[in-house]
Order: sequence, then structure tokens, then C-alpha cells
Amino acid sequence: MLKKEMAFEIELLNNADVPEIIGLILPIQQQEHQVPVTIEDQPDLLNVEKHYQQKGGAFWGIKHQGTLLGTIALIKMEAEQGGVIRKMFVRKEYRGRELGLAQKLLEHLICYAKKAGMSHLYLGTFHTLKAALRFYERNGFMQIEKVQLPSHFPIMEVDDVFFHLILNNDDKCD
Repeated sequence: MLKKEMAFEIELLNNADVPEIIGLILPIQQQEHQVPVTIEDQPDLLNVEKHYQQKGGAFWGIKHQGTLLGTIALIKMEAEQGGVIRKMFVRKEYRGRELGLAQKLLEHLICYAKKAGMSHLYLGTFHTLKAALRFYERNGFMQIEKVQLPSHFPIMEVDDVFFHLILNNDDKCD
């Protein structure tokens, strides 16, 4: 098991990382949480550069000694000054406050969004992901109804719980 003081690197992922990304995310979705989703339902995972980077967003991974332990992605919305958080997953054995990997990923994404001039973040998730729901609430996200989402929000079929965060651009990032 990793210890809190060990080095973790957050890095921008690209299409060369797709097999490792899919190998991390699909088992968490399908096996661990029984979310009824397939790779065909998530074409963005097959070309992260096109779906994230080319549109002003990004797809990051947190690694330890080259091993991918978690991911988070940001889609920049065209019409609004905001973004959509996607693909936030951390390997089961590396979750929790002790290592804080999910927190590190989220803070990295928020800093990127602020620097990009975004003022709102949105996300959709699945109701059975109770720890994720609590995590977002602890980080200031407010649960909203589907009808409150921006018109350009890319809804995934399985998403049934939605959150919104207003970014305070007065808070500085490193």
C-alpha cells in the first residue's frame, strides 16, 4: 500500500494512454458499481485528445511510478463559461482521505478551470455511487435537477444525479 508521503504525479493523458484509461475505468463502472455502461456508450474514452483537449478541456491521470491510479477529465462547454467534470475514478485500493488522490485530482481540475476563465463546473453521476456523492458535496458542489443543467451539458445516459459548483476566481491556484 502506498503512503501519503509518497510521490504522485498528475499528468495530462493522451490517446497513447487510452488502453490504460479504459483498463482503469470500465472495471470500476461495470464490476465494482454495476453501472450499466459499456465502452460503446463512452466513445470519448477512445479518443481523449479529440473529446477533451481539442475543445479546451483536458484529461488527467494521477500516477505513482508510472502506474495510473486515477483519472479526471474536463469538457469545456462552448456556450457557457463553464465546464463539465467527467471520468473521475480512483482505483479502489487507493481511495480515501489518507492518500487524498481524488482530492488532488479535483483541485488540479478546478485550478485549470479557473485559469481558463471558467466560472461554473457541472457533473453528472449515478445514484449508487454514494461515496462520490458525499465527496462532491464536501467539496462545495450543490445537487441540482436535470432541468437546471445548461443546454449544452453532454448528458450520459446513466447519469441520474447532477451537481453544480460556482468557481470563486478570487481564490488563487499554484
